[in-house]
Amino acid sequence: MKAYVFPGQGAQYIGMGKDLYETIPMARDMFEKANDILGFRITDLMFNGTEEDLRQTKVTQPAIFLHSVILAASLGDKFKPDMVAGHSLGEFSALVANKSLTFEAGLKLVSKRALAMQKACEAEPSTMAAIIGLDDVKVEQICNQIKEIVVPANYNSPGQLVISGSIKGVETACELIKAAGARRALPLKVGGAFHSPLMEPARIELADAINSTIFNIPICPVYQNVNGQSVTNPDVIKQNLIRQLTSPVRWTQIMQNMISDGASVFIEVGPGTVLQGLVKKVKSDIEAYSA
Repeated sequence: MKAYVFPGQGAQYIGMGKDLYETIPMARDMFEKANDILGFRITDLMFNGTEEDLRQTKVTQPAIFLHSVILAASLGDKFKPDMVAGHSLGEFSALVANKSLTFEAGLKLVSKRALAMQKACEAEPSTMAAIIGLDDVKVEQICNQIKEIVVPANYNSPGQLVISGSIKGVETACELIKAAGARRALPLKVGGAFHSPLMEPARIELADAINSTIFNIPICPVYQNVNGQSVTNPDVIKQNLIRQLTSPVRWTQIMQNMISDGASVFIEVGPGTVLQGLVKKVKSDIEAYSA
């Protein structure tokens, strides 16, 4: 069975999607429709902008979404997913790919999400850090004993977890985590504490947009971030998507469940190859490649 997976924020690079725009008329039409929906020429920033341009959350998120979704559409009849999943932002790409959302609806939600998250980041300075080489349970215990806001945010693979919270909370946690034997506790260059309680204002804002959007019955299950479970019910998909901003990304569990449910090939759709590496850490002999 084929599992298609879609990357999240951090996978962007200058020039992403340019080859699709220049060689596939359908892709060019989708990119131009996106420029109209967003109200600015995101293609100019994606193809010829600066890294600083592309790092703006309001640009990064729709840019990655567009590259992933348009790449999936360009595969035509070759795109035959038995299941899909997306890492954080990538869940929106996955939901367009499995027909839960239309392209237009997905892009509008992603744009709304990016702006709401940017606002939440500016309201309260916060950060994230990658923890390498310490048991997940130990990281959870350390986070729980700190009075500042700091929580596990991304369960990326066994022994690789990202924490998120206030600047002081993350700094304190990193010190304790290194003392507990972690190989690395690496601060990340991000705009804020994604997938933490500090994203609550953004969650409330995005919830209204999600609740007013039509979700369709998908062509295949999506394995959702908040619980790692297979879902096909549109109402459940909606509620899980609303919870996503303040809940951890359970990517390790998603990979394990997909493999347990029969996935034998993982195809990464979008910029970068990070997700292929993560699935290999869950099962080293699994087949994984880029679309």
